[in-house]
Amino acid sequence: MTAIKKFNFKALLAGAALALAFGGNAVAAEVSGVRFADTVKVAGKDLVLNGLGVRTKVIFKVYATGIYLTEKKTSVEEILKLDGPRRVQIVMMRDVTSEEFGNAFMAGISNNSTTAEKSKIITQISQFGEMFALLEGLKKGDVLDLDYTPGVGMQCHLNGKKIGQVASSLEFTNAVMKIWLGEKPADASLKAKLLGVSTKK
Repeated sequence: MTAIKKFNFKALLAGAALALAFGGNAVAAEVSGVRFADTVKVAGKDLVLNGLGVRTKVIFKVYATGIYLTEKKTSVEEILKLDGPRRVQIVMMRDVTSEEFGNAFMAGISNNSTTAEKSKIITQISQFGEMFALLEGLKKGDVLDLDYTPGVGMQCHLNGKKIGQVASSLEFTNAVMKIWLGEKPADASLKAKLLGVSTKK
């Protein structure tokens, strides 16, 4: 009986430590050793993990990413029309310079937005470019959260700390999400996983 009590107590402590490590959120999924919480809270709303995967370039794993929504969706159109907060979470799997990450970010927007669409969000694009330029770089293990709040806009957090300015338009948020979900995504296999239509890691 004593041994059983000790085991349960240790298990309880381990569970508590795990919960604290992930901000009190239960771990739902893991990809290439990177764990993502089942739910997160943005703008006071509980969001669910819609899908996750790894961005690879040639043979290198660059980062793991997950998309959180108010409810699960399997089509890009549904996601972009969804009313409510959202989060794109990026966990770096290797070091990259701010120039490399910023250029990839801007190229992703350019590849998936028309000239007319980009003209409407040029100010926000410039703000994000300036934000990346101020960063020394992104290190393996860094966590970048791109949080959208309806009526407010998108705010970036690096390892839990706000960086840059709020990009106020929904159009900009959708342009950012199309980096991974657009017609010319950064990684086609990653797009399928973020939409929850592919379970292959």
